[in-house]
Amino acid sequence: MSIAGDRNGEHEVSEHEVVRYGDAPQQFVEFALPELSVDDSPVPVIVFIHGGFWRNAYELDLARPQAADARANGYATWNIEYRRVGDPGGGYPGTLDDIAAAIDALADMDAPIDLSRVAVVGHSAGGHLALWVGQRDAPVVTPTLVVGQAPVADLTNSLELGRGAVTDFMGCAPDDCKAAYEAADPALRLPIKVPQLIVQGARDDTVPPAFVEPYAEASGAEIIVFDDVDHFDVIDPASPTWAAVLAAIGDAVS
Repeated sequence: MSIAGDRNGEHEVSEHEVVRYGDAPQQFVEFALPELSVDDSPVPVIVFIHGGFWRNAYELDLARPQAADARANGYATWNIEYRRVGDPGGGYPGTLDDIAAAIDALADMDAPIDLSRVAVVGHSAGGHLALWVGQRDAPVVTPTLVVGQAPVADLTNSLELGRGAVTDFMGCAPDDCKAAYEAADPALRLPIKVPQLIVQGARDDTVPPAFVEPYAEASGAEIIVFDDVDHFDVIDPASPTWAAVLAAIGDAVS
C-alpha cells in the first residue's frame, strides 16, 4: 500500500490523501480526517462504496458530497475506488477482492483512526458490496454497522435491474454458476454477521423497494423507506435518509 498526492494527474483531490491498496489504476482510496479535531484521539471512520451497477462508467465522485458532510460531523472518511465491469479484472470476483483489500488496508494506516468504530456505507451496487462486507469471511477490519442505500441486496432476484447488470457483474446466470452466487450474493450468505441498515426511497425506479424489502425481511436488517425519495436522493447529504444514516452510525460507534 502507498500514499500519493495524485494518480498521474487523474482525479486530483487536494484535500485528500490518495491511498493505494493495489497496483491497478482503480485500486485506490481517498482518505481524509475530520474537518475539526480537538486533539489526537482516534476518530471513527465511515467507508464509502459508490454505486453504478458495478460498471466503470461511474466513479467515487458520487460519494464525495456525503464524505464531506461526514467529515464535518467528526468522521474520518475512506472513499473507495475499485475495479468494475469494463476494467481488467473487474466484476466477480475481482471487485469483491478489491473491496475486501481496500477495507482491510485501514489497518495499515498511520493515522488517528479507531478501527473498532468503522461503518461502511454503500449506494446501489455499492450497497450490495457494503452488505457483502458485513457478511464476508475472515476480515481484518470488521465494521460495527453496514448501511445499504437502495442496495442491490439480492443478486439472484435482481436479474432484470440495470439492463442485465447482475449477470454482467457475475459473468454468468445463477443456474450456470451457483457457487459464485453463493459467494457474492448477500441474500445467500445469511445470517448477517454485523448489524445492517437499509435506507430506501419509495419513488426509486432504479432499484425499487420491491427488490429490497424481501431481503430485509429475510435477514432481519433494519429498513427505513422514505416517501418522496428516489434512487439518487439517498446519497444527497440534504436528504432525510442521510440524517437517518448518520444517526444510526452515531449510535453504532458511540
